[in-house]
Amino acid sequence: MARYAQAQEKYEDSDLYRIRHSAAHVMAQAVVEMFPDAKYTIGPPVENGFYYDFDLPQAIALEDLEKIEKRMRQIIAGGHAFQKKVISAEEARQIFKDQSYKLELIEGLEKGAFDEYGEPLAEKPELSIYQHDTFTDLCRGPHVESTRKINPAAFKLMSVAGAYWRGDEKNPMLQRIYGTAWRTAKELEEYLWLLEEAKKRDHRKLGRELEIFVFDKEVGPGLPLWLPRGGVLIEELEKLAKEMEEKAGYVRVRTPNLSKEDLFLHSGHLPYYAESMYPPMELEGVKYYVKPMNCPMHHKIYAAKPRSYRDLPLRLAEYGTCYRYEKSGELFGLMRVRSMQMNDAHIYCAEEQFEQEFMAVIALYHKYFELFGIQKYVMRLSLHGKEGLGKKYVDNERLWLKTEEMVRDAMTKHNVPFVEAVDEAAFYGPKIDVQIWSVIGKEFSLATNQVDFAQPARFDLVFMNRNGVEETPLCIHRAPLSTHERMIGFLLEHYAGNFPVWLSPEQVRVIPITDNQNKYAEGIVQQLREQGVRASADVDAQRMNAKIRDAQLMKVPYMLVVGENEMNAGQVSLRVRDGSQQNNIPLAEFTERAKDRIARRAPEL
Repeated sequence: MARYAQAQEKYEDSDLYRIRHSAAHVMAQAVVEMFPDAKYTIGPPVENGFYYDFDLPQAIALEDLEKIEKRMRQIIAGGHAFQKKVISAEEARQIFKDQSYKLELIEGLEKGAFDEYGEPLAEKPELSIYQHDTFTDLCRGPHVESTRKINPAAFKLMSVAGAYWRGDEKNPMLQRIYGTAWRTAKELEEYLWLLEEAKKRDHRKLGRELEIFVFDKEVGPGLPLWLPRGGVLIEELEKLAKEMEEKAGYVRVRTPNLSKEDLFLHSGHLPYYAESMYPPMELEGVKYYVKPMNCPMHHKIYAAKPRSYRDLPLRLAEYGTCYRYEKSGELFGLMRVRSMQMNDAHIYCAEEQFEQEFMAVIALYHKYFELFGIQKYVMRLSLHGKEGLGKKYVDNERLWLKTEEMVRDAMTKHNVPFVEAVDEAAFYGPKIDVQIWSVIGKEFSLATNQVDFAQPARFDLVFMNRNGVEETPLCIHRAPLSTHERMIGFLLEHYAGNFPVWLSPEQVRVIPITDNQNKYAEGIVQQLREQGVRASADVDAQRMNAKIRDAQLMKVPYMLVVGENEMNAGQVSLRVRDGSQQNNIPLAEFTERAKDRIARRAPEL
């Protein structure tokens, strides 16, 4: 079994999983007692908690959650054992004769079609129930031995949301109650703190407050407009990528934002990717598509002239804008958009160069992790699924197995930890997908490093090898910094908007105490800008404290307060975003400090 699946299996066999599963049953009992006409459906444990879906005669209010919690604690105190019993389908139908949703699940279990959570089954399971106190549920477990194993001080009901039965909008809308449960009250307290911190760090909220980006109804959903401060972030990230890629031997190219239909038919993207592409526009009898990816055009650039082994590896890089039609319900701030600027590149190499090139991309990931202070990450080897060959994946089992083993061997040889996931590959080859976690533990899907054994052959890409024989190169698709949209969304939440100096849209704000120092403040700004420091002066008719507060709200790293004494001495008084202060320092000394932090892309202020 793939290690990725093993991690999930480990959670399902943990005491925390049992606690949450059992808490879901206790919650269901409390809800059914409160609403005797309730129809209860499924109640699985999930990451960090559990939920249960109900069909109820009235809407659950937030104040109802307190009543449910109170009853749950009474049930827990009763010390009721969780008892499993294997039964027949007929017995199950009798037990749940008044529960229509359970009857539907029993039918699925009986046929081996889906389990008690409505998930597809690979094989027909045994049919079992769990009982505690007065409550019986269709369930395979596992559970704790008794309700006393659920810490009454370590669970909380969090929210109520709508959810379609089995996720299908054609089915009835149910009420889903979310809860969380932990081993100890301290763990619960820490989790609730993280949730509150996550709300403060929500990139959509910070994006508005810090004037980074906006969405506009007339422009369209999923199409962000970058404000000047957001433009600075984009420029800094692109500058970083260009520097790193130039050192690594990449060359930069540019391609148009749309192409004839023929290109995407040639690449094979239309059969595999059509649902994620915008519909075509037709002019003079020719169909054009806005591009959802850069790779077909990069293949054309490779093919623009004959290539030999001396030209390889060829590393083509582009920050190209792509457009993908994500479903409206899946759009989410900058994390799921329809217009994206991708840190894209394609590496064309001979097979014997593959390991070095692929691992150089992985090394680039690690450099970015260090720069941004990303300490927790997982690299996932995404493999094909045999059942998808010819449909979801290119139909060449031999090359799938070969290239998957090439990636597996390279990662293992270089001691890079990874997990595996079946049926998650790109349609043209295996890939390493990167999951990262912010400083508060929130998970993000960031970037990818993909092997392509299919596209070069489709485009007749060749090079002349050392023996004078034409050979087809491998292609590596990679995007270590993801897209501007997703990367900036992550960084907003990772830093809570408190960007390091080099990345801050506004690095210095000069604050005159009175109007008499306005000209001096503007002169400082000019000097700093000449030294490559992003600076502005607040010469509005406000009190100094109000100006400082405004700068703090915008999370400016450095505030230079200047009064009569500083002006006469050619000095500044420095207030740093972290709360430290240094009065009456020469402007040149501060300028060198700021330039040093910027040049090193230092994490410290």
